[in-house]
Amino acid sequence: MMTKFPHPPLSLSAALGDHDLEKSAARVHAVRIDVSQNEREAPEHRHQKGQLVMASRGGVTCRVPSGMWMVPPHCGVWVPGGMPHSNVATANARLFFLFIEPGAADLPDRCCTLSLSPLIRELIIEMANQPAAVTADSELMATLLLSALPRMPIEHLHLPLTDEPRLVRIASELADDPADRSTMALWARRVGMSENSLARLVQHQTGLTFGRWRQQLQLIVAIRSLAAGSTVQQVSGDLGYESVSAFITMFKKALGTSPARYLGNFER
Repeated sequence: MMTKFPHPPLSLSAALGDHDLEKSAARVHAVRIDVSQNEREAPEHRHQKGQLVMASRGGVTCRVPSGMWMVPPHCGVWVPGGMPHSNVATANARLFFLFIEPGAADLPDRCCTLSLSPLIRELIIEMANQPAAVTADSELMATLLLSALPRMPIEHLHLPLTDEPRLVRIASELADDPADRSTMALWARRVGMSENSLARLVQHQTGLTFGRWRQQLQLIVAIRSLAAGSTVQQVSGDLGYESVSAFITMFKKALGTSPARYLGNFER
């Protein structure tokens, strides 16, 4: 494993606006971000280049106009160039930002979470160790990355969002208090709708039922907390589950494995 970092890390605010990375002549450029307790959020911004956000420690959530995307350890969220987005990381997370020139690789024109192979992860880490100048070594790593990235499998770890005011309110309140187990009928009353009308609105705007939409938010919160070091028992309680086994059952039905094995797979 390549663990030496000869260059000091950037802060999360380095992700904002135009900076030297945008002006780099390299097709691909990587930087390391060490998140501090006092700076865990990069507000909405955009880049001309596409950006892959990778977490090697802790977790980070990316929000774009159409959704909220979770970056668990050893995955990456792809944000196409020009797309507004914000990043919120767990305390003491270690992130790597990979900036890619538009058209340099056959990557999606939409946000998505990619499951990154060990080779891809190590190439990104090593590229972040290299000087910004274009060299034969950096060009070789860039060619390997640009060839392999489009073949990485997509993980379904995102929450469809919308600018519909009532759903924005519900999503915000659930994100602030994911343990809220209010029924759809109660949520409907809170936003001045009938239960049937809310059910149709959520389905139309997100493509999911209300229950599945809320569960997807809970999965994002759960994975972020687990990646930050919380125990399964702590996460289960934070999400309002009556028992740890009920939370594990939900997690396994949604993702096909237990929380411990899910994160263990990434660690391996």
